[in-house]
Amino acid sequence: MAAPKKSNWIKGAIKKPGSLKATAKRAGALKSDGTIKKTWLKQKAKGGSKTAQRARLALTLGKMKK
Repeated sequence: MAAPKKSNWIKGAIKKPGSLKATAKRAGALKSDGTIKKTWLKQKAKGGSKTAQRARLALTLGKMKK
């Protein structure tokens, strides 16, 4: 049996790079260093909208950094 191919699921999960940051910028949720406020992400992560999905993914990816 062949070894399973490595999949880059993060690259495939992010369809529109920068769209969450653009939404946060319109809402005034960016910090002075250009990062998105975590409180705003947690608030937006509730629900089923596309912004909620992107916020949940951002929170998950933020945990992977550690």
